[in-house]
Amino acid sequence: MSESGRNPIQNKPLHLRLPATSANLGPGFDALGLAMALYLTIDAAPAEVFHIDATGRNSDLCGRLEGNLILTTYMDVLANARILAPRLRLALNNEIPLGMGCGSSAAALLAGVLMANHFGGLNWTAQQILDEACRREGHPDNVAACFFGGMTASALTKEGVVTATFGQDLPWRLLLAVPPASLSTKKARALLPAHYSREDAVANIQATALLVAAFAQGRGDLLRTAMQDRLHQPYRIKACPLLPLLLPLTEDPAVLGVALSGAGPSVLVIAESSDPKFDHLIRRAAKDSELEILHTTISTGAFR
Repeated sequence: MSESGRNPIQNKPLHLRLPATSANLGPGFDALGLAMALYLTIDAAPAEVFHIDATGRNSDLCGRLEGNLILTTYMDVLANARILAPRLRLALNNEIPLGMGCGSSAAALLAGVLMANHFGGLNWTAQQILDEACRREGHPDNVAACFFGGMTASALTKEGVVTATFGQDLPWRLLLAVPPASLSTKKARALLPAHYSREDAVANIQATALLVAAFAQGRGDLLRTAMQDRLHQPYRIKACPLLPLLLPLTEDPAVLGVALSGAGPSVLVIAESSDPKFDHLIRRAAKDSELEILHTTISTGAFR
């Protein structure tokens, strides 16, 4: 393993701003993701030793060198390319809840791949970067939405990840109800059955088609039907007790749709506009006056 031939651009600092993402949105299991304007921001530069200055949410975890997903991804990508990873200093600010179904691992993986491409001089295309990050994540929904922003539909093929992005400019408000306890994606996936009925599969195909149309055409009136799911939410309710409490919020005309954010346990509420009453409605339904609620909007994607 050897040091790459350094060129001027490899010595330049790198600025990244990677959005949180909410995958699935009900029926779009492993296929749809929505970028949210909550960001993992990183300023990286060559240094004599690896060092992280972390601020924001979970700064104690984000600032650790050992087991840091960003750095381990960065070094592993370059190790596979037989390049000795240049040591870096990271100034990191995190707004994304960890382990809450908000795409924190996708943002970290994508950051690591982007850093490897820049400081290792890999000269990868955007498609190669996306394929590598999705391969490491195991499914494309969060990574693709993090990279491209908006609502991004994605599929894994033999040739790589195929995506389509739309809905970046929709004015809808996104509210994330974040419970205190996290849930690992591995545990959440273990709750799912191995087989589904044809009826459930067809219902989800219909809902997913409507969900794509709702974001592509700005049809908020479709979301109450389009965000209904039979493939993963019913099986994750025990691990995500906030979901059944908040699903009835769709009876309020001001609420467009409700679904688990990713694999949970956070719940995403989509509203047509901002209204101070939403916090009260959500906390009352959750029977938790201290429940954390994050207000955000749709993001246009990674700023590189």
